[in-house]
Amino acid sequence: MSTAMPSYDITRPRFRLSDEHVIVLTELATGQPAPEGYGTARDELHRCGLLSGADTLSVLLLPVMQTLINPVVVLSLEASGRQGTLNHGLIIGQDHVVVHQSWPGEREAEYALAEPRMMVWALANMVGLQQSATVVEGGPALVETTMGTLEKGMESVADVPSASSGEQEREHIRTALANTRSLDEPALTRCAELIGELRSSWRLTAAWRGRDGDETGVTARGFGIWDCGPLGYWHRELPAEPIAPGQVGPESQVRLARTDAKRIWAMITDLLPAENEIRRVER
Repeated sequence: MSTAMPSYDITRPRFRLSDEHVIVLTELATGQPAPEGYGTARDELHRCGLLSGADTLSVLLLPVMQTLINPVVVLSLEASGRQGTLNHGLIIGQDHVVVHQSWPGEREAEYALAEPRMMVWALANMVGLQQSATVVEGGPALVETTMGTLEKGMESVADVPSASSGEQEREHIRTALANTRSLDEPALTRCAELIGELRSSWRLTAAWRGRDGDETGVTARGFGIWDCGPLGYWHRELPAEPIAPGQVGPESQVRLARTDAKRIWAMITDLLPAENEIRRVER
């Protein structure tokens, strides 16, 4: 049952919708009745004016819903940090581009139309890319370990007392990593520093109906980044994205390589498929 109230801003337009609201709107937009069990979400959409009469969608919603129902390219962003995991995205349709962004602790996400020529900028903004960030140079620019070791270090953060200083936290993480006996200096200290300064780790994936000779199938590519604040950006080269379910385990290799905002901008640009890579549905 939904407890989040939908709302909209007619000046852009943009909409705040929960997953339940989107499910109801998608069914209605494709000519289906509102699904059973979603009566509260349906009523909320009526109360805010996005539905009227016999479940008629507001004209304001039409470009967004057309794009969600018939996507050409779907870009998914999973961003994890100390507040949990957030899911954002950008959807390219036949005529429009829709950006959706969630907020920590909120069930609603914001859906808004984006200018197609500004897609790379929109994605860069979504991941908080900072060209002007001050980065501390020095130390290893490459860290290699295993997923199991990395998870031990990440899990140790939860055990750090809230009043601890940054130095105390890094020492706690370093001890947890050292106990795995899988990292030697200077990689051990660098890995502890990266985990201690980690603002977010995010993975950006693009998927579309692609071409493989005469066959049609889903094509995907992506990459993962660690944003480590004063230690800069780190490209997670291994495990390489996109990662299939069950593909990664404790023994999987992890490789983090220092990178910068300029390179990440280029990686975002390269993620978007060229027109000849897309097999479009005939309208």
